[in-house]
Order: sequence, then C-alpha cells, then structure tokens
Amino acid sequence: MTNDVNIDFNVNAISNQMYEFITDLYPLCRSITGDGLRKTLHLIQNHIPLTINEVQSGTQVFDWTVPKEWNIRDAYIKNSKEEKIIDFQKSNLHVLNYSVPIHQKISLTDLKAHLFTLPDRPDWVPYRTSYYKENWGFCLSHNQLLELKDEEYEVYIDSSLEEGHLTYGEYYIKGEKEEEVLFSCHSCHPSLANDNLSGIALATFLAKHLGEISPSYSYRFIFIPGTIGSITWLALNEAHVDKIKHGLVLTCLGDPGKSHYKKSRRGNAEIDKAVIHVLQRSNQDYEIQEFSPYGYDERQFCSPGFNLPVGCFMRSPHGTYPQYHTSADNLELVQPQYLADSFSKILSILEIIENNKKYLNQNSKCEPQLGKRGLYSAIGGLTDTKKTEMAMLWILNFSDGNYTLLDIAEKSGLDFSLIKKTAETLLQFNLLKESFN
Repeated sequence: MTNDVNIDFNVNAISNQMYEFITDLYPLCRSITGDGLRKTLHLIQNHIPLTINEVQSGTQVFDWTVPKEWNIRDAYIKNSKEEKIIDFQKSNLHVLNYSVPIHQKISLTDLKAHLFTLPDRPDWVPYRTSYYKENWGFCLSHNQLLELKDEEYEVYIDSSLEEGHLTYGEYYIKGEKEEEVLFSCHSCHPSLANDNLSGIALATFLAKHLGEISPSYSYRFIFIPGTIGSITWLALNEAHVDKIKHGLVLTCLGDPGKSHYKKSRRGNAEIDKAVIHVLQRSNQDYEIQEFSPYGYDERQFCSPGFNLPVGCFMRSPHGTYPQYHTSADNLELVQPQYLADSFSKILSILEIIENNKKYLNQNSKCEPQLGKRGLYSAIGGLTDTKKTEMAMLWILNFSDGNYTLLDIAEKSGLDFSLIKKTAETLLQFNLLKESFN
C-alpha cells in the first residue's frame, strides 16, 4: 500500500489561498504574548481545528519563566505642532515590541536614546523588540530621524505589561501510527510577511491538506511564539516527545531566494536525508547547512537533552536578505509562486517519509528471472526502461531488511519516486515483502 500525500492537490490554487491568508494576517500586531497572537491563532482556526492553549505568566519552563503578557492599543510621537510624526496605527513596526507604557514630553536629545533606525537603508523601518528587559521605544526610517527638529516632543504608548498568559496553538492529525511528524512555526512577529507569516501559511495549509487524507504517520502542528514558545511546549510535553520521528521548523518560505535546509543536530536523520534527496533532484539551486545552535526553534528541539530529528526548511535564511526584520519584508517580497514551490517541496519530502519502508527479497538467492514474469513491461508510462530495470536490480539486491527505499535510491542515484513505484510492482509479483525489523 502506498501513502500518496499528493492526492487531490492543486499547488497553484493553494498558493493563492496562502497568499490571501498572509494578506489577512499582515496588519496584526503580534508578539510573544497578547491579543495579537490570539487573534492570529483564531484566524488559523478558520482553516484547521486548532486547539488554543494558555500558559500562565510566571510558569517555570526549564531555565526560563513565562513572561508577563503584553498588549498595545495605540502609540505615537507628536511634534510641537501637535502633528503625529510617528503613528502606530499606520504601522505596528513603529513601536519597540514589548514597550512599557509612557506618556510624557521629552527633548529630542532624550528621545533619540529610544529611537531605532537603519542608516544603511534610510527608507525602511526596522523591527526591534525588548522582551526580557523593560524599555520603551519607537522605530522609524532614518530619513524621518534626520528630519526631526530640535524641539520638545510628546511620546505616548498605550500598552500594558501584566500577569497573563503565553498562548500557542496545536493541531494533531492521528495517522495509522502513533509515531509523529512535527511541524513548528513561530507566530509572534508583527507585519513581517516572509519571516513568520509565510511559515504560518505553509503550516496551516499543509495541515489542512493532510487532515483531508489518511497519512501513515501522525502529524502535530504547533504555532508558537519564538524561543519561549518552543521551550514552553517542550517543558509541557517532555514525556511524549519520544514519539517524534521526523520534524521541520518552517520559516522564510515565500521569498525569491533558493531553498535552504539546516540539518538536525544528528546530521544524518531520516528527515535530513529526505530533504537533501528532494533538493538534489529539484533542478534548482539550493544550499544545505550543518546544524548550529543559532537560528530558529530547531535549536530548542535539537538541544542535547532532547536531540530530536528536527531540521529547518526555508528559502533565504534569517539575516541573509536585506528586507529581514524591516518594513520591506512586506506583501511584495512574498509571492504565490515561491510559496507554491516551497509547498511542493515539502509534500515531496513527506512523500518520502510516508513511503520509506524496508523490504525483504523473497527470491534472495541469485537474481530472479524478471523476463518470464513480464516485469520489463509491467511499469507502464516510463520512457526510460533501462532505469526501471536498474531500479528493480538495486531494490532486489538491497532488500534484505537493512536498507530503506531512500537508502536504495541514494545508493543507486535514482529518484525515490522511481524506486517506490518499482518496489510496488515487485510487491505485486510477490518478489518482495515488507520488513518490520
């Protein structure tokens, strides 16, 4: 039996839906806690039956503590003419994320200590945070900063930092096996289309697609605030993480850059091999990165106390494209065709994971006579019969219960899809049987 994750799949239609979803999410002011994050999760619930979990501020999660909850309603800077020169209502990036409340008059000299710009990109507004140190501030373009006059300014941030909750979403799809494939994406950034909204959209529509079929593995999707979210989830689920057999962190998947994959800490996990196989045969440029303890939430899943087989799948990695963490990471940077390409590659990865079995050759003493069984013409629709014949020989020789189909594909240099299809034919002719060792 084959588990086809590509069934009833229209990548172009789904990529347009993903882009529309990103457009809906883009205006929300998200953070690692608060109502913006909750509203994001509620919008995800319009597509999948997401369970929303609340973890109380002050909860100890390993070496960390769940922080106070932050919410913001308004913020601005007014000049001496009562004109709003910086306005949170026009862009939520204008406020230092997690700013404490303030309302006072201040000189330009004192104000500058709380202003953040990008001198090398003078028209862009940076994204800055102060999650774990109480502060306040505003982000603006460097050109705006240069225009400020030496006068008194009114600064106003209507926010709250109080005891509350950290919120995250989770969706579990029960498969034939209890073993799980984990997908994780951070859902805490405001108005950044590639660095987090593309990951949210990919995860949501992938979950929706998998929920409509019958996968072999069980699948768990978590939508969490960066760093503290994965640490919290792991602390609450420590007793069950041994069920995770494969995992991917999804981020930065909608930009025009080439695909990148950061390996799990193990380096040779099945998920690592599956992703590399897909990228090597994509006919596109790509890059494989070794694991490092810096990046997204894969560094928590791969911390030595867990060492889970979780890699990070992305296009342009964080910090490598100029729009990263700026107002230029917008709806123009992310495009449906790049979302479609990322989505298709993830499905190809899952096609391998779902079908990567071990088999036993039932005619293991010398080669079986394939011609008398009509096997040379049994696999229809293949233009290169020589490759098919070679696939049969490779499968029969290495189906001793020790090698998976992916192992055989890698050894032979043939595509996994051909190896899988050929193995299915050999099963029909009773030359193979599945090995469960």
